[in-house]
Amino acid sequence: MRRTAAENSASQSRMGRRALLLGGAQLGFMGLLGLRMRYLQVDQADEFRLLAEENRINVRLIPPARGEIYDRNGVIIAANEPSYRITMVREDAGNVEEVIGRLSTLIELDDTALNRAMTEMKRSPPFLPVTIAERISWEEMSRVAVNAPALPGVTPEVGLSRLYPHGADFAHVVGYVGPVSDYDLSKIEDPDQLLLIPRFQIGKVGMEAKRESKLRGKAGTKRVEVNAAGRVMRELDRREGQAGDDLQITVDQKLQTYVQARLGDESAAAVVMDCKTGEILAINSAPTFDPNLFVRGISVADYSELTENDHRPLATKSVQGTYPPGSTFKMIVALAALKEGIVDSKSTHYCSGKLKVSNRDFHCWKRGGHGHMNLETALRESCDVYFYELALEVGIEKITEMANRLGLGVKHGIPMSAVASGLTPTKAWKERNRDASWVVGDTVNASIGQGFVLTSPLQLAVMTARLASGKALEPLLVKSIDGIDQTVPAEDIPDLDINPNHLRMVRQAMFAVSNHRKGTAYSQRIIKDEVRLAGKTGTSQVRNITAAERRAGVIRNEDLPWERRDHGLFVNFAPYNDPKIAVAVIVEHGGGSKAATPIARDITLQALYNGDPPLDAYPSKDRNRIRSQQERLRREYPGLRDSENDRA
Repeated sequence: MRRTAAENSASQSRMGRRALLLGGAQLGFMGLLGLRMRYLQVDQADEFRLLAEENRINVRLIPPARGEIYDRNGVIIAANEPSYRITMVREDAGNVEEVIGRLSTLIELDDTALNRAMTEMKRSPPFLPVTIAERISWEEMSRVAVNAPALPGVTPEVGLSRLYPHGADFAHVVGYVGPVSDYDLSKIEDPDQLLLIPRFQIGKVGMEAKRESKLRGKAGTKRVEVNAAGRVMRELDRREGQAGDDLQITVDQKLQTYVQARLGDESAAAVVMDCKTGEILAINSAPTFDPNLFVRGISVADYSELTENDHRPLATKSVQGTYPPGSTFKMIVALAALKEGIVDSKSTHYCSGKLKVSNRDFHCWKRGGHGHMNLETALRESCDVYFYELALEVGIEKITEMANRLGLGVKHGIPMSAVASGLTPTKAWKERNRDASWVVGDTVNASIGQGFVLTSPLQLAVMTARLASGKALEPLLVKSIDGIDQTVPAEDIPDLDINPNHLRMVRQAMFAVSNHRKGTAYSQRIIKDEVRLAGKTGTSQVRNITAAERRAGVIRNEDLPWERRDHGLFVNFAPYNDPKIAVAVIVEHGGGSKAATPIARDITLQALYNGDPPLDAYPSKDRNRIRSQQERLRREYPGLRDSENDRA
């Protein structure tokens, strides 16, 4: 059937509309495609260019130089030294085992270090460099560099590692650094990216740890071009980081070395403090250890030797150790009694050798008693019964209040590890911590620095410096940070708020301890008038003496095993007429104050003369022994050999 003209026209019209719609759709699609191409090629060009660049460009962190630590005179005590090492980036290496196999033919790889590196590599992001070998020689470094094309992902580097040039002398003050551990990271909420670099060194103990944020610095970055095998072809640009702040501490290196040498093999501690400013001039614990061993990775044998030593060389006894202060606490009781008006310079108590309290006999160290004692003679001869009676009248609350004022029972904020608060007890403390009521015998024990009372050598040095100066001195260990002074002017240090006459009475009694023939430290006196010291002996009981032992005459400390002997203490300041330094010494299980007193005297003279003192400062009976001692110490400790030329 033939179509009519009208039908043909309608059909053509429909086809035209379809063609128009199809053409429009095609044009719309082409337009969208064009817009997408423009978006990708123009708008997103920088992003895709960066993605392409990252296929051949790596951005790496540059560890900053760690801040160095100096003594008060500018002597470096924690330095950075160049260290050659080999690192590997896992994603660049490809077959890690194969590359390490090739590397092992060039240099000797330590199995322990290699296993540790493999573990770090597996748990670290693939783009982070992991140290395979460190502290290698220049020859080994050169062999690796020459064979670089066959070692993808392996890079020989020159880095910095910590060095402690004075070894053990500052181990307990400065501490040491070591690789970041999972434990370290667990303590930090938002760790610095530097800390994620395997084997990155951070402070572990001591000032290195306490001032980590200041010493670490801020990382830099570098962009390097690598080939398809991951080999670094060239460095494109670098942004240097910010080195850590340098610290200057108040400690004097030569005095610190001398004190460490003088303590020798004893289990002991000593603190020397400036009576004008509170600056710590020396702070030592003995025995000590070499912190460089920890930086390089201490062996199991070396670590076991330290931990199994009964003298505890890893313990920072100067601030961490707490001990009954013994008779060095008697100045506290005396000042509390003076403040309350219970005694004056003429008041006396009679010592028969013991005092009965609540059906128990509390004995004086002198079995036959001292007779009539006033404040000065009781301190001079360290009469226990006098202070028993004084304490019973004053009460523990007033005694503890005075102890706190003089720096005992207070945590002093110096940047060292495990600084102890000590303990100055009260009735409420015993109820809270021992679930028991305070009894009168507790007060009697506290009066002679026994019972619950515990102090650290640092606290005893603070107490002595405050007694000597009448100022509320705070111990200071950091002298400057990056050149910014941290000290407090002497005129800005507040008064102690203790009656000056009371302080003068106690100082006079301490002078008599060392300079009166009946004084408990007279045999260890200084005879030069301009440097005479004032001090106080102390014996801290490690065990209770039984009634049977007393009837038998009391077993001598020398006859007991070392760990059962009494501790020996001595505190002093000098010169008496113009106090410049305060010293506190404790010798663990030394058998009494006789172990600590000669050490404290020698340290005092060494500090005052800035080197070996003249022999005529000592009583004539001691001079030959002191001469031999000075020669031996200079021979065994090279840092002391020129000390005789450094006298102020």
